[in-house]
Amino acid sequence: MWPLYAAGFTTAFGAHGIAASLGSNAEGAVTSLLVLGGLLALYDGAEVLLKPVFGTLADRVGARPVLLGGLAAFAVASALYALADSPGWLWAARLGQGAAASAFSPSASALVARLNPAAKHGRAFGSYGFYKSIGYTLGPLLGGVLVWAGGLRLLFAVLAVLGAAVAVWAAVAVPVVPPLPKARQTVLDLARRLTDPAFLVPTSALAAATAALSVGVGFLPVSGRAAGLGTVATGAAVSVLAACAAVVQPRAGRALDAGRLTTRSGITAGLLLTAAGLGCAMLPGLTGVLLGAALIGVGTGLITPLGFAALASSTPQERLGQTMGAAELGRELGDAGGPLLVAVIASLTTLTHGYAALGILLALGPLLTAVRRRAAGSRVPGPSAR
Repeated sequence: MWPLYAAGFTTAFGAHGIAASLGSNAEGAVTSLLVLGGLLALYDGAEVLLKPVFGTLADRVGARPVLLGGLAAFAVASALYALADSPGWLWAARLGQGAAASAFSPSASALVARLNPAAKHGRAFGSYGFYKSIGYTLGPLLGGVLVWAGGLRLLFAVLAVLGAAVAVWAAVAVPVVPPLPKARQTVLDLARRLTDPAFLVPTSALAAATAALSVGVGFLPVSGRAAGLGTVATGAAVSVLAACAAVVQPRAGRALDAGRLTTRSGITAGLLLTAAGLGCAMLPGLTGVLLGAALIGVGTGLITPLGFAALASSTPQERLGQTMGAAELGRELGDAGGPLLVAVIASLTTLTHGYAALGILLALGPLLTAVRRRAAGSRVPGPSAR
């Protein structure tokens, strides 16, 4: 399992480490905000387009070859800019990294499910999410240190070595998991499976959690600066968010495996806690920023392992790669859609209204589910009606 955790760390560290350094440390390559936006969008855009494709490929040829190929391609793409320092190669390297992550990220998720019995899926996905959160947390910090020490090329060189090392580690330690035989699937069959509540509910929750996480990381520092807080305080708030998410995920997974928590109750609680965190972010000053960061981190930390465990338990093993790829696509859409929604509303009104809008959307899911269950219960005929 450790090479799979390392693969999760690699994609998170690579995404956030470079993204946090491009704006101020890519002299000659980033000539405008439009160019910066394009470089940032390349990585996520490649993931949106290619994760379902590579997930399906993992089901066909096996998740391990796709994992190893993706890690090797990540190392090669990172080495491109480290060896050839030019703006054109930076674009090529960033696109290559995103495409490679699209291969090894859903493959790693599928292997986490295949290599663990259903009774341990919560613990396994909780640990996997923990190390991804560590990558997201350390990416900007360690990336900044590396860029300060040797420029952007040093960061890409370290990522190349990291990708290659994890690929070799996975080749040695991860067992061969052959693809399982599966019945022929039509487009209609795929559409039915991806519109089934067993897929839609956890995937929607994962997308909502990612949307709130991105909003917290991106906009809580803005709220802090508006309240007169310095960069140290706002950075600490983002660290609180990431730390809470990292700490909660393995605990939530263990509680699910032990039967102390169900996916429905855990995801519902996670959505409501995350919505409450967005509500706290509306409060002025350091208190609102810290409370918002903590609750968003705890809420998303609850949702993530439970959502993936729910998907793994409801998916035939021969279709795990396809399901994980599609679920990762949902997360990427939430990653882009959440900040975009808040930004649009904030530009028309205030940032407080943006937090409120996203918080209401997150809370609507559990509330509508409760209303439907109550209505369904009231329609069940009692003994006297018979």
